[in-house]
Amino acid sequence: MRTLFVDPGALRSEFALQAVALAPDGLGGHVETWSEVATVFALIEPVSASAVFGAGQSLETVTHRITMRWRDGVASGMRLTRAGRIFEIVTVHDPDESGRYLVCRTREAGA
Repeated sequence: MRTLFVDPGALRSEFALQAVALAPDGLGGHVETWSEVATVFALIEPVSASAVFGAGQSLETVTHRITMRWRDGVASGMRLTRAGRIFEIVTVHDPDESGRYLVCRTREAGA
């Protein structure tokens, strides 16, 4: 397997890594509360953008690949935020199984 080479200087975009906590709302549902777990520096690369129009509305989807140094506890369902933008983590994987980097496939919320 080829090892992934990432220039450490390319990991220069600062993100807040956030996890969700669910609290009961008293009516049988729940309320989401996001809390910052860590600050990470990463490389962000746009992957795709699409727009689907139907039922009188448009649904835009933008995906990104965000590469960061490896850390424990990063999982799908978490999110990264930067400058008011929210990136929902869809998948997380170690691209060369070396424990050096994590690549997150994300979907930008509100794009």
